Amino acid sequence: MQIIRHSEQTLKTALISKNPVLVSQYEKLDAGEQRLMNEAFQPASDLFGPITLHSPSDWITSHPEAPQDFEQFFSDPYRKTPSPDKCSIYIQSIGSLGNTRIISEEYIKWLTGYCKAYFYGLRVKLLEPVPVSATRCSFRVNENTQNLQIHAGDILKFLKKKKPEDAFCIVGITMIDLYPRDSWNFVFGQASLTDGVGIFSFARYGSDFYSMRYEGKVKKLKKTSSSDYSIFNNYYIPEITSVLLLRSCKTLTHEIGHIFGLRHCQWLACLMQGSNHLEEADRRPLNLCPICLRKLQCAVGFSIVERYKALVRWIDDESSGTPGATPEHSREGNGNLPKPVEAFKEWKEWIIKCLAVLQK
Repeated sequence: MQIIRHSEQTLKTALISKNPVLVSQYEKLDAGEQRLMNEAFQPASDLFGPITLHSPSDWITSHPEAPQDFEQFFSDPYRKTPSPDKCSIYIQSIGSLGNTRIISEEYIKWLTGYCKAYFYGLRVKLLEPVPVSATRCSFRVNENTQNLQIHAGDILKFLKKKKPEDAFCIVGITMIDLYPRDSWNFVFGQASLTDGVGIFSFARYGSDFYSMRYEGKVKKLKKTSSSDYSIFNNYYIPEITSVLLLRSCKTLTHEIGHIFGLRHCQWLACLMQGSNHLEEADRRPLNLCPICLRKLQCAVGFSIVERYKALVRWIDDESSGTPGATPEHSREGNGNLPKPVEAFKEWKEWIIKCLAVLQK
């Protein structure tokens, strides 16, 4: 295992900058916010630790890229920022997300609520779910894993056409695996920062995807024409567990972070670290390091205390807030499913520690 440890001065400059204007901006932050962010360059901090590399296939080793400090983020001429008339994040589900309609509806509400807390202060809106056929995307059966896949680039084109006038961005989510081009095996997600669109798949987050008993294998692709999407009727969907929900929340917020202009983090353990494989994605924390937190706060303008409180409320609220079950819901199962938040409990304890620092 390799630990990437930066000097205190390097981290301090990455966070605060040496530009007098940005230093002045930082000094105007609430005292508690400065106290929390200063933990970035405290070697003994138990809130923010260094990045650890576990294998040569980890992201930083296999995808060398220049690090982005706060000043580079702030000065990026291509960075998009929400404005009063474009301040909504839209979520578009493609295909079913759960094994019943009610599970699908609850799961997307949980994800929406999480995004509202994570990007605190912005509106997060749900678009009506669409079947795969509505996107007119290309699709295939992966020759290695034998599972269905849809073309990420085609979905991005579909989302760009659907993007509402008041959207800062529109993101598609699906339980069907993605591929970006014929020569690639798969991709977890893909985004266009200039267009403010992204598509993310949670298909590989089920506990059984990489096991011999995976039920989503398709023996042969029977397609009468390029417009025959009947194979997507009753495709395999993994069970919505607490771990799958946590992985989904991580991916969704990481990728939306990119749309805000945050590049892969190379400073401290952080949600915005790149990940090359599921094991590395699981090691990545849910939280932003102070450098990336300052970037997001600069883009959105939230109070860090209020944002953390909203995240704790999301974890504590074990339901999605769905109104009482209707008779129709009752036939299909519980109309107000309990939110599986067991995997978030450790993170909640971490947030409470941060709130203690903020509110000293």
